Amino acid sequence: MTVSFSRGSLAADPVRIGLILPKTGPFASTGKQIEAACRLYVQKNGDTVSGRKVELLVKDDTGVAPELTKRIAQELVVREHASVIAGFGLTPLAFATAPIATEAKVPMIVMGAATSVIPQRSPFIVRSGFTLPQVTLPMADWAAKNQIKKVVTLVTDYGPGLDAEKTFVKRFGAAGGTIVESTRTPLANPDFAPFIQRAKDAKPDALFVFVPSGAGTAVMKQFAERGLREAGIRLICTGDVVDDDLLEAMGAPALGVVSSHHYSAAHPSPENKAYVGAFMQANAGMRPNFHSVGGYDGMHLIYEALKKTGGATDGEKLVAAMKGLSWQSPRGPMSIDPATRDVVQTVYIRKVEMQDGKPFNVEFDKFDSVKDPGG
Repeated sequence: MTVSFSRGSLAADPVRIGLILPKTGPFASTGKQIEAACRLYVQKNGDTVSGRKVELLVKDDTGVAPELTKRIAQELVVREHASVIAGFGLTPLAFATAPIATEAKVPMIVMGAATSVIPQRSPFIVRSGFTLPQVTLPMADWAAKNQIKKVVTLVTDYGPGLDAEKTFVKRFGAAGGTIVESTRTPLANPDFAPFIQRAKDAKPDALFVFVPSGAGTAVMKQFAERGLREAGIRLICTGDVVDDDLLEAMGAPALGVVSSHHYSAAHPSPENKAYVGAFMQANAGMRPNFHSVGGYDGMHLIYEALKKTGGATDGEKLVAAMKGLSWQSPRGPMSIDPATRDVVQTVYIRKVEMQDGKPFNVEFDKFDSVKDPGG
């Protein structure tokens, strides 16, 4: 049965932004970070744009049931008259919701999910976060140039993990590196110990890891307990593994880990120092992570598009207004590729070091204007 979507709304009506996030369950930290950043953006920039009041409608999809996410999106559009839907912590949830955005002609701002092909699922999707291939490519290049010859890859067995594995294997191999073994762990309730033991037995120079935000603590614990560092094996990864929000809880095993990502709370720009200070003050000292800037910049996209349309919420006009936008984010310079509706940004190489008595991802190299290279 086809669902009927009515998009008629008066100019004086509020602009309702449906924010669908995992607020409970294993990926709750992602939802917590994105919601906090969206609320901070509204707090700092006001809750009115082009004469239209902005309302956030925050819904918990628990992060694990695509059909639930899709149903929430449908209810937001049909019953609650959301002009924009946003959030989406994981790829399967974004995939499930894409048909709703297409049929309703409602912009869908993907703030978290990072599989390469997501924007291809609907012409109304615009991404404000990152893609796994985008942040993996620089790590493969860096490893090949820094005495790392043999690598075991360990990724979570779903879209972003497969993207990370494919990108790293292809790029590292092209640079002359050897992939000793590629291993994949389940998304639900993974036990990393046997996979990390296999990696140790293979005696590579490094273990390359991607796991979704929240699972990195378990990886660090097993890496330390299995004695890989003592065996001369380095841990290199994407920044999801050394999530700023969880870094202090990881403790000593995280020190020295090198990662590639688009955001660190330690990024030394004035914009980021102001952002981190305001975020922590508004959230009882919680440190912002990479998902937070996906939310913050997603709100920036929506606000700037509404300014360009004079407050009109026609979906096609809003998406057209977002294409090609560029700005200075807390993460650094970024823009929206007008052809792909995907984010173009700087990717940094970082090392976990102590600053002011706490661990941070300290940037020491960067790759400018990185586009998604494809999965």
